[in-house]
Amino acid sequence: MDIAPQITEAHVKNYLNQNPQFFENHPDLLAIMFLPSPHGNGTVSLAERQQLAQREKIRAIEQKFSELLRNAQENDLISQKIHQLCLSLIGCESFDEKINKIIFSLSDDFQIPYTGIRIWTDAMNSEHMNHDVFKTVDIELKNWAESLIEPYCGNKPGLDFNSWFGENSIPKSFALITLRTDKTFGLLAMASDQDHRFYPEMGTLYLKRIGELISASLSKYILL
Repeated sequence: MDIAPQITEAHVKNYLNQNPQFFENHPDLLAIMFLPSPHGNGTVSLAERQQLAQREKIRAIEQKFSELLRNAQENDLISQKIHQLCLSLIGCESFDEKINKIIFSLSDDFQIPYTGIRIWTDAMNSEHMNHDVFKTVDIELKNWAESLIEPYCGNKPGLDFNSWFGENSIPKSFALITLRTDKTFGLLAMASDQDHRFYPEMGTLYLKRIGELISASLSKYILL
């Protein structure tokens, strides 16, 4: 005696996928088929369940669109701030003015409370060597900075540069950007009291652009 093959859920699913006109040919089934409501309130018809599923998809798409729009607006704002920093640096007439403009812009426009800059090559003008940015840098920190390929974001690495940010400052997260042209000549350090202002998974495109802009701006004052 032949035994009829057992029909599984997979068989039904495959059949319906291969025969999308099934419910068009049997519309009466839609009126009698009921499924548990996704909101836990009894049952709903298959047609209502489909509508609810579509509404959920539309809601998810709207949320994703809102997120993309918000990110686009934030990126546009950051781009404007970087552009403004570029224009400000072009207008600076002295080395001191340029350093002050960098620190002020990062603090005022980008809301970064701590900024430190160190340059470990000689200044073109010997008078500039008295500026804080030319203070001696530990060889370990210098080697670490020169090894950076991308900006570093996260907790403080095992290096000593708290003195860069002033007395009694204990920042909790850091963005460290190498200053370089053909070779590395310094480091830009930005820090925050917020634990997650700078974190390892964050994008670094704009940080790289800030580093490139400041590197180009300061390179004319140093011997490379």
